[in-house]
Amino acid sequence: MSSVIASTRLSVLDRSRVREGHTAAEALRDTVALAREAERLGYHRFWVAEHHGVPGVAGSAPTVLAAAVAGATRRIRVGTGGVMLPNHRPLVVAEQFGVLESLFPGRIDMGLGRSVGFTDGVRRALGRDKEDAEDFEAQLAELLGWFRGTSPTGVHARPAEGLTVPPFVLAMGEGAAVAARAGLPMVIGDLRDRERMLRGIERYRAGFRPSEWSAEPYVVVSGTIAVADSPEAARRLLLPEAWSMARARTRGSFPPLPPAGEVEGRPMTAKERDLYESGLAGHLAGTEEQVAEALESLIGATGAQEVLVTTSTYDREALLDSYRRLARVTGREPVAVPA
Repeated sequence: MSSVIASTRLSVLDRSRVREGHTAAEALRDTVALAREAERLGYHRFWVAEHHGVPGVAGSAPTVLAAAVAGATRRIRVGTGGVMLPNHRPLVVAEQFGVLESLFPGRIDMGLGRSVGFTDGVRRALGRDKEDAEDFEAQLAELLGWFRGTSPTGVHARPAEGLTVPPFVLAMGEGAAVAARAGLPMVIGDLRDRERMLRGIERYRAGFRPSEWSAEPYVVVSGTIAVADSPEAARRLLLPEAWSMARARTRGSFPPLPPAGEVEGRPMTAKERDLYESGLAGHLAGTEEQVAEALESLIGATGAQEVLVTTSTYDREALLDSYRRLARVTGREPVAVPA
């Protein structure tokens, strides 16, 4: 194992994917179980996501789910990847993270994104539209101000004021510049568009302004990493997500993940087939040796301090095995977690 890999933090983002034949409640419990295993395997942090009105995703309330994860673990950092700030009032977000940090001091991260609802219907239900994402930088400044007690309203965010909850910006496109100007750590994906990722990282580092939150640039690269005992088994892990994503992009709704064994036999339009094949490309997938080489190349090219793994698949045991193998690749040993 290289020193580059050994010195890079490794973390998990789980989107609570619903599987065909299983319930959303099971998906949420699977997320909590995965967090416990990630902690045992020595991963640095465990994040959950925000999606609304999506049949294939159960994680619609990230701060609530983060509380469940933090309550079920003891050491691993817990946070969101992320709370979509345009969907919420910054005061309420500050209060929620203030509660989390008060209950689980020193373990909470505040990952923040600028996306709004995936469809017009979801945006209407949230009382938002696409233009709300353009106010992200101002919303971010307001949110951070609640923690420092600088709101011009004279209102104080309780119990957030005076607490330090590390903020991260989920950055694609304009988000990199926002993170740089705010002096915050940046999370950037995905691995399939490496050139775009590298441009975003370069833009972030070039424009970074030191802040009380971060004295220097901090880059987290995120994406799918699948590890198995053969390249074919690793590729099999990718099939359910690729199929569901292709359906989402042609039919407007992300469906539950199907079993990998059924995917190739399912009918697809020509466009869906193209999207499906594209969805299988560009990830880090293979044996432990192959992934170690690819991971070292990724870290070397990006200079990232951390890798956030976002793998989803139908077979939960195969997913757990992938995370165990990845931990071995990076030299992490299982740790004893106090009850």
